[in-house]
Amino acid sequence: MTGMTTATDYGWLKERYALLLEGYCITLVRDIAPEELLEELGADGRSRIVGVAGLSGPSHETRTPTRRFVGATAIGHWTLMVEFNGYLGITDQAMLPLSRGRTVVSHFLNVNAVDRFCWYENGDLRLHFQPLFADERYGSHPDELLTEMRESGFDLEEREEDGDHDAYYAVLTGASFALAHRLTGIRLTPELFATAEFLCALAPVPRG
Repeated sequence: MTGMTTATDYGWLKERYALLLEGYCITLVRDIAPEELLEELGADGRSRIVGVAGLSGPSHETRTPTRRFVGATAIGHWTLMVEFNGYLGITDQAMLPLSRGRTVVSHFLNVNAVDRFCWYENGDLRLHFQPLFADERYGSHPDELLTEMRESGFDLEEREEDGDHDAYYAVLTGASFALAHRLTGIRLTPELFATAEFLCALAPVPRG
């Protein structure tokens, strides 16, 4: 595993990208270019937008119940895919085929505080869990990343329902970004979010 960031390194997200944090899906796919990624997802149309913030408007204006607006940009050997209020990156029917021969790491949060972290590898869902309930892990290798999860900021113990968990809940999104960094070696930064050029399209949501 590479990278040593923790949840506290991502405070800039709340400061600069509060709208994104209301509902997002972040996906990193190894050994694929943005155009190839969109083709494999069956996405229609192409446009280019600079900066994550610029994806917000089109995401709300063009999405339909069956399609989601996605933006993809190359980072070394990886492609970053960003969705506002999307969930394609944690949809197994889309990501399992995409991960064949590749690594896919994605995390998601919606306005109702439903969240998910996924690690796909070569057609296999190795790990998935809800960051709010990191003590419950699933997949073919559910306990392979326990050290990395703790170091990223996740509490792996079962939490008391009537306890005061506000401080912990506040760091969960940062912990997801930190764990993705440790898995991929790709650290997402304010500079990257502001300057990256995204190839954008509408991708169908798999059914069934």
